[in-house]
Parts: sequence; C-alpha cells; structure tokens
Amino acid sequence: MRTLKDISFANQRAVIRVDFNVPLNDKGEVTDRTRIEAAKPTIDYIRAQGGSCVLLSHLGRPKGIDPSQSLQKIVTTVSDALKTPVQFCSTTVGQAAEKKAANLNPGEVLLMENLRFHEEETEGDLLFSKQLAQLGTIYVNDAFGTAHRAHASTTIMAQFFNEKKCFGALLEKEVLAIEKVMKTGATPILAIIGGAKVSTKITIIESLLEKVNHLLIGGGMVYTFTKALGGSVGNSICEPEYCDYALSLLEKAKKKGVKIHLPTDVVAGNSFSNEAEQKVFNVMKIPDGWEAMDAGPKSIKQFHNLVLECKTILWNGPLGVFEFPSFAQGTIAIGESIGEATKKGAFSLVGGGDSVAAVKQFGLAPKMSYISTGGGAMLESLEGKSLPGIEALQE
Repeated sequence: MRTLKDISFANQRAVIRVDFNVPLNDKGEVTDRTRIEAAKPTIDYIRAQGGSCVLLSHLGRPKGIDPSQSLQKIVTTVSDALKTPVQFCSTTVGQAAEKKAANLNPGEVLLMENLRFHEEETEGDLLFSKQLAQLGTIYVNDAFGTAHRAHASTTIMAQFFNEKKCFGALLEKEVLAIEKVMKTGATPILAIIGGAKVSTKITIIESLLEKVNHLLIGGGMVYTFTKALGGSVGNSICEPEYCDYALSLLEKAKKKGVKIHLPTDVVAGNSFSNEAEQKVFNVMKIPDGWEAMDAGPKSIKQFHNLVLECKTILWNGPLGVFEFPSFAQGTIAIGESIGEATKKGAFSLVGGGDSVAAVKQFGLAPKMSYISTGGGAMLESLEGKSLPGIEALQE
C-alpha cells in the first residue's frame, strides 16, 4: 500500500479524488460536513509538505449540467472546514481547468466542478480520465465511498501516474479498519448484522462466516429465521422464500464453529408507528396483529454480555426501527455495549448507512474505534470483493 508518506509532495500538484457528496438543504447549504472533515488530514499533509491540491468530487446524480448540484455551493463550507481559502473552477477538464490548476502556488487548494456533469465520469471513459490526469502531477485517492466503482476519477485515471499515485489518509484508514475485521482482528470476532431483509445481506453473511466467531442477527431479518424455525411472526416483516436459506445458514455456521445469536424476545407494536401500543413477546410467539420492531429486554441483556466478551466487533445494521423513538432501545443499547467494549480495548468498526446514522443520532460515535464513510464500498469489502479504486492504486 503506497501511502502519503511514500511520496514527496514538495512543489507537486496533487489531484485528489475526495468524496464531497454531502447532503444539502433547500437553500443549498451543507447539512452534514463529516465527509469534508474526513478529507482534511490528507489535504493538510500535502499542503504542509509544500504541495498544492486539486480536489475532484461528485455531488448527487445529475443528468448533465445541473446548477442545483454545482460544487460551487459547498466552497464556503470546504474553506471553513480546511481553514484556508478554496478556489473554485467552474469546469472540470479542458484548457481553462488545466490553466487554473497549473497556476496554483504551494499550499493552495482548488475545487473543480461536479465530475458527474460529464457522463464520461461514470462510464470510465479513457479520454476523460486522461484529461483529469492533466490537472496534477500526483494522484491521490481518498474517496473510499466510491472505491467500488470503476469510474474515471476513482479508477481509470490512476493508470496515467505510474508510481506517482497513493492512498490518501482516509482511504488508508478505511482499508486497515476492514482488514482488522476480515484478516488481522483479535478473537473472539463478532459481527452484528441488522437490517430489514435477509436477501440483501446473503453475500455479507456468507463471507463473514469464514472470518468471525459470533454472528448476531438483528432487525427485520430475525423474523425470517423465526418462521424457518417453526415460530409465528404475526405481522412482522418476513421473507418466507428465504426460510430454507436461513436453515441452511444455521447449519453451515454450526459446521464452521460460528455461533449465531438471535433475539429471544422482541418489542412489538399493534401498528407500524411510533405511537403503537407496545408488548414484549417471545420471538417464536408473535401473535397475529402484532409487528415486532425491536429487540426485547432479555435479548438486550444477552447481547450486552456477548459484546463484552469480544475483542473485534463489526456493526452493520440497526436492531430495530430506530427511526421510531419507541422502538430504538435495542439499537441504542447495542451501541452502548459496543462503546463499553471499545473502552475496554476491543476494536469496533461501524459501517452501513443506517448504523452510521444511528451512532450519530444517539451520540455514540465518539465511543467507536472507527466509523466507515463508505456504505457500498464497505459492504463490497465485507463480501470479499476487491474494489477497483483500490486495485488501481496497487498496479
């Protein structure tokens, strides 16, 4: 892995693929600058070494040029986050863009217009990639969130830099965090996999069975297992067509010596709303008219004890419908347990949109070892797939 420390940036122009795909409100203001803050260590390092920075990012999914998704909207926020003035270029490639980049002095930062105003970006077009490569003398990829896509800026342009390309600080941290779970983690290793449907997590679960000692299943997936084991699920979310798969998974885990943990009790509501009447049921005996929406008190206690036994913990997916405060207790409790285990020396990695949203919402983020910035990229890594954006840096 070629990192920032392996390259001299003095008087060099680093073209950095960042992930500034940040949420904007109706006024076009940035509502969460986490991704911008995450790129700061890389940009700071290069500037301190006497290099200049040309930043490439996409924003949203525009079809052609769309002023509502111009990166000009985020320039003030980026300047504020980096604590330095950031210049803006209203084009992404071409003579004017190349000239603006070439005129940068050491320590200066230039943000280019939205990559996805050009369809050649997502098509991985070779000529467009070559034009992007003209903007800098060194290529740095620091956008883990897009590393699973073979786009022009994330993968294809790397070939024009030979040895003058490297991992940014954020991308390096992301890769090492996933390796800690998948390759080098201290045992026992626990994966907590939540979410609504078994069907969306099959490849991750299959891959994790090769790596972990314990697999805790939460969220709506639980009720497919309940049904498969002969229980009644009431009105709970369930995929009957995956019951056979659930049973085969339990069998496979047993053969591999992986212990699967399911809730023993659940909190259910008589309607899908925060105001629903609540009752606790045995997970195998959920009556008709009731929908299970969270782990129950006994399960929370069992899960707490399990988490504290483990030295490496991956959390992907909430344990219940945490968007409803009435059914958020399981998700909050598992987060608190992971925080406690982390404080005692365990390594904890949180990834996947809903888990990341939950740890932020409930103030749990500071208690975790690492929170991944890349939803899809992290999931593909956990599935054992190699990411084109990372492969391109290693060629």
